[in-house]
Amino acid sequence: MLEVEGISSGYGQIGIVRNCSFNVSRGEIVAILGHNGMGKTTLLRTIMGHLPTKQGRIRYDGEEITALAVHQRARRGLSIVPQGREIFPGLTVRDNIRMGLFKRKAHENETIEGLVNQMPRLRPLLDRVGGTLSGGEQQLLAVARCLATAPKLILLDEPTEGIQPSIKDELAEIFLGIRNRRTITVLLVEQNLDFVNALADRVLLIQKGHITQELDRVALNSADLISEFLGFGKAKSEADGLRGS
Repeated sequence: MLEVEGISSGYGQIGIVRNCSFNVSRGEIVAILGHNGMGKTTLLRTIMGHLPTKQGRIRYDGEEITALAVHQRARRGLSIVPQGREIFPGLTVRDNIRMGLFKRKAHENETIEGLVNQMPRLRPLLDRVGGTLSGGEQQLLAVARCLATAPKLILLDEPTEGIQPSIKDELAEIFLGIRNRRTITVLLVEQNLDFVNALADRVLLIQKGHITQELDRVALNSADLISEFLGFGKAKSEADGLRGS
């Protein structure tokens, strides 16, 4: 589904992602773990097309998309839930979801109904302005807007950052359903190891913008192993949060 081959990118002359390579198969959930500043968010933004690829290539669903614009990638089924959510604060929840329906106008009502059935916390909020929601509610809205696009591949950046435990559980249920159905491929950047361990089929470690190692989910239960590669154990990661990318 996704093939990243030796890509490099960054901001201006500042290189962040360096000669990065990995694959994600159709229907997988693959997580990326790493310290702050190791290039996790930059990598997702490069795959989505928000940042140019300076070297290497990106193939998606059998097509090279390295030079395609963001909207061209979106039309092919890529979608991103960015760190910080980036909803439209002046629009209602309903209209925020509508913003994700550019490909599916004929099915607007059915799509919104299906999404609020999946995320019932959003139903009573449909006519509320997005900027008045809690951080966790905004994250659910960002996920709903993403799913409204009928994505084939979701890039998910720090979805549990700064939200209450009950909504973390709701997000886990949503993506467990996706994982069990294998209908959508997910590339996940996340520091909550319990969340990663519940969802991910594989885990990639990133250091200085380069994928250095692959772990299976079982390895995440080893505090010593995680400490060796990332400098934090399972309990410490939950407490510290390791926010930022």
